[in-house]
Amino acid sequence: MRNSFDWTPYRRSTVGFDRLFDFLESSGSADNYPPFDIEKIADDHFRITVAVAGFKGNEIDITAQQNMLSVSGRKAPAAEGEGRQLLYSGIATRAFERRFQLADFVRVDRADLADGLLVIDLVREVPDAMKPHKIVIGGGKPTLVVDGEQAAA
Repeated sequence: MRNSFDWTPYRRSTVGFDRLFDFLESSGSADNYPPFDIEKIADDHFRITVAVAGFKGNEIDITAQQNMLSVSGRKAPAAEGEGRQLLYSGIATRAFERRFQLADFVRVDRADLADGLLVIDLVREVPDAMKPHKIVIGGGKPTLVVDGEQAAA
C-alpha cells in the first residue's frame, strides 16, 4: 500500500529535509503504530507529535544519534496485586519503535509528554562555517551572508 499524500509542496519549501520526506513516502506499508504528526513551526524549527496514549514518561525512550531519531515504548509489567479484570481492551499498549531520519545539523531541542501526546521539538542549526560567505573581488575579507544581508565575518 502506497502513501497517497503528496509531499511535493513541502519539498520545495524546506531545505535539508529530503531524506525525511523520502522516509515518509516509503513508509506506506510499514506499521502505523503509534500515529504521529510532523509540523513546521518556523523556518528552522520543527515538531514531531507522537500519540502514545497509555504510556508513562518512564516507559518511553527517545534516542538521537547522528541523523536518526528513535522513539520507543514498552509498557512496564503489572506489579503484583495490580491485576485488572478487563472486559474489553481497546487501548493499544504494545511495544513500539518509530525511527525518524533527520537532516544534517538538526538536533532535538526538547521533549514533553502530556495528555497522551509526546511532543519532540527539533531545531536546525547550521554552523557559521557552513553558511554562505560573500567573497569580495579584489582581495577583501570574506563577509558572512545572514538572511540576505551582509555581516562582518
